[in-house]
Amino acid sequence: MSEHPEAGERTVTGRLVGRSIDEFAHQLRTFTDRARHLAGSATARLPLPALPSPPGALSAAQVKAIADVVGAQRTSIAAMRAQLDAFDQQLEVLERILDPLVEWSATWARLEEAVGDFVRSGERRTDGQHRP
Repeated sequence: MSEHPEAGERTVTGRLVGRSIDEFAHQLRTFTDRARHLAGSATARLPLPALPSPPGALSAAQVKAIADVVGAQRTSIAAMRAQLDAFDQQLEVLERILDPLVEWSATWARLEEAVGDFVRSGERRTDGQHRP
């Protein structure tokens, strides 16, 4: 078995599509030949347009180019996902670092408030007494 089973499927599918295009071109040429034969001498005066050979070559190249672009876009999206995952992991670490700091700063603020209240209430009691 190959490492990429999908590659074999794409190759088989590609052969089927290629064979279908060839069969279509053959049928179209056969129809054109029959039409010329039935028209008889009229075809000598009115030339029928020639079919490109092979008719699907240009469209196959275009389809391949589109498939390449789609593949490149998917690769780009995968790279963006990887970058976003890495960024998310960094934010997770930062969040874990900040959580204790938030708690510590809240505790410190409560302590400052309690000490400030204690100092202010002590100043009010000593204001009535005069110390030398």
